[in-house]
Formats: sequence, C-alpha cells, structure tokens
Amino acid sequence: MRREGGAAGTQQGRRQEPLRTEFEFELPRGFVDEAGAVHRTGAMRLATARDELLPLRDIRVRENPAYLSVVLLGRVITRLGTLPSVHDGTVENMFASDLAFLQDFYRQINAEGHTRAAVACPHCEESFEVELAGSRLGES
Repeated sequence: MRREGGAAGTQQGRRQEPLRTEFEFELPRGFVDEAGAVHRTGAMRLATARDELLPLRDIRVRENPAYLSVVLLGRVITRLGTLPSVHDGTVENMFASDLAFLQDFYRQINAEGHTRAAVACPHCEESFEVELAGSRLGES
C-alpha cells in the first residue's frame, strides 16, 4: 500500500513547537497598588470557553455589558508585577490606557491565535513581521 505525503506526511519530518499558552506583557502605564507600588510586567494565558461563558452569568455584566472585559481579563491575567493575585477588582482599578492595551492583547493572543503582526516600514515601505507579545513598541 502506497502512502501519500499529505498533511500528516509533511508533519512527520518537522519538529512541532509546543503550544504556547501564556504570554508576557508590559503595561503602558502600570497598575498602582494601595501602597503606591507600580506593577507593569505580567502574563496572560489563553482563554478557555469557560472563561468566556462564566462572566455572562455575572450580575455586573448583565447590568452593564461593558463590564464583560473587566471580568474576563481578571480571569486570564495570571501575573502582574509582585501582586499575590489578579482579579476583576484589580482590572477595575487600572488606568484606561492599560485596560485598552490588555483588551487588545487579549484579542491578539486569542482571536488571531498568534502575537505576530505584519507591518510596513514608513520610510522604505518594506513589509516584515514583528512580535507583539513580551516586547514594547520599537524594541526587537
């Protein structure tokens, strides 16, 4: 029996990378805790279906659908600076620019399935990709 080199055949010769489920980030401003310490670096994990469904039962989300992102981010942010835990109350007290950053970051790693973006140089117009997770704009 002859075997064709379809999708399964091409996978055999390549080493598959393990699925990356957690992504580093750095907030534009940083979360300021009760003691005045600023927390900027953190990590976010990929969301599960449960992460997206459970907040829909939350009374705060039912009363104000915009609150969905606060509850959802509180579930998927695994680390923020030296805080012992991150929850929706933490996200509630973030600066609006940091919340917008995290909402965008969430979409990048969950909806698109990757953290690379195609960009073009404004000077020479050459196209290339940049890594968005774990780096700041302008850094390589």
